[in-house]
Amino acid sequence: MGKPTGFLEFTRELPKKRPVEERIHDFNEFVHLYEEERLNQQASRCMDCGIPFCHNGCPVGNLIPDFNDAVYRRNWKEAYEILSATNNFPEFTGRICPAPCESSCVLGINQPAITIEEIEKHIIEIAFQKGYVQPFKGIVRTGKKVAVVGSGPAGLAAAAQLNYAGHSVTVYERDDEPGGLLRYGIPDFKLEKWVVERRIKLLEEEGVIFKCNAEVGVNVNMNDLLRNNHAIVLAGGSTIPRDLKIPGRHLKGVAFAMDFLKLQNKKVSNKPIGEDFVATGKNVVVIGGGDTGSDCVGTSNRQGAISVTQFELLPKPPQDRNDYMPWPTYPMVLKTTSSHEEGVDRKWAVSTKEFIGDEDGNLKALKIVDLEWKLTEDGRPAQFVEVPGSEREIPCEVALLAMGFLHPQHQGLLIELGVDLDERGNVKANDKHYQTNIEKIFSAGDMRRGQSLVVWAINEGRQCAARVDEYLSGVFSK
Repeated sequence: MGKPTGFLEFTRELPKKRPVEERIHDFNEFVHLYEEERLNQQASRCMDCGIPFCHNGCPVGNLIPDFNDAVYRRNWKEAYEILSATNNFPEFTGRICPAPCESSCVLGINQPAITIEEIEKHIIEIAFQKGYVQPFKGIVRTGKKVAVVGSGPAGLAAAAQLNYAGHSVTVYERDDEPGGLLRYGIPDFKLEKWVVERRIKLLEEEGVIFKCNAEVGVNVNMNDLLRNNHAIVLAGGSTIPRDLKIPGRHLKGVAFAMDFLKLQNKKVSNKPIGEDFVATGKNVVVIGGGDTGSDCVGTSNRQGAISVTQFELLPKPPQDRNDYMPWPTYPMVLKTTSSHEEGVDRKWAVSTKEFIGDEDGNLKALKIVDLEWKLTEDGRPAQFVEVPGSEREIPCEVALLAMGFLHPQHQGLLIELGVDLDERGNVKANDKHYQTNIEKIFSAGDMRRGQSLVVWAINEGRQCAARVDEYLSGVFSK
């Protein structure tokens, strides 16, 4: 325990951010780093609990009290070694994770929780600055080859772990650059792409091979992949978005959120985009209240939208925990992101009934209606009815559908391979072995578990790699 009285002397304090009026004019990250003394104070708040519930809250099982103690003692190398033992990519999770570990922090019962996510980001950035992060070269090769399909967080974690185990790993990515969601889904103002490129370069120096513009089943022969590898890991993510099939869906101006975000990511990276789609000078409505919707809000404001409105079908969440979200579970409370701080009109319990267009086929308005929710005894939303007389039209030239994802793409790779799918349309591979119905094919990440967090994808990649290593080593047992 770094400082027994730290949690009494200091309160939770987040790093400073660039002012809203400045940061909405660019796509750069805007959260500053702590000064060393402030970082030391925040780490000192950790109580090193007898039962550290933060371990359970963290999907990758980070040893949080241990690295907090090392940070307090300013032993940056030790802190990095502790953190990297459980998390392959803390520079990603330290920027974009919703920090379920903080929801499980014991101090959070009656005080603001430890700033675990920020401390994690500081550890890895200091480790890079001080030269502690170096490619691991002492790898003894096994002679076994593994193909990883997809280079998002799950694929990267699986590739890293299998490479460390001595297997020769090739990652196949259908986009022009590796990174998956990290490169073409997360806006640069949350995760600048040099951060992703830095990690990819390190993996390449350690021996991982990346093949981009390589879509298995299209321009990569699937039979060759099966024949030339001892195991295959499917980590292609959950890529089929949930649609809103109402009148006017065909109108120009209605788009999936991820298509909108990917275009902007490409523009920031000075890549060719073909036909552009922007919010500049338009009334934007984001349909969906999650993190992807929030990213659309921040992007629309930076593009110069006239107005930005965000709809959520569910009622407004409570400010604090209630009976159905007890500590240490992750609470579904009201979340205000940095993008919300930059300007948005948030509306809850609203349903979109129709996209309305002009004579040229362009979106000009939405027909919406308010909803009244019936709650269960403990306060959970159960069912809704439309509020009579609340139907109305609002101006809208850009509508972004940010309602989540259904399952991975079935056409092509999955159908041709013949892997079984579960009842939700994800690749069927159990939690223990990550193995599909085809012996040498495994799956991890959103392609297996469904849409989830980046930190869960990293955990999936690590766990799947361990099972593949057992399989290749001959110690795999069902």
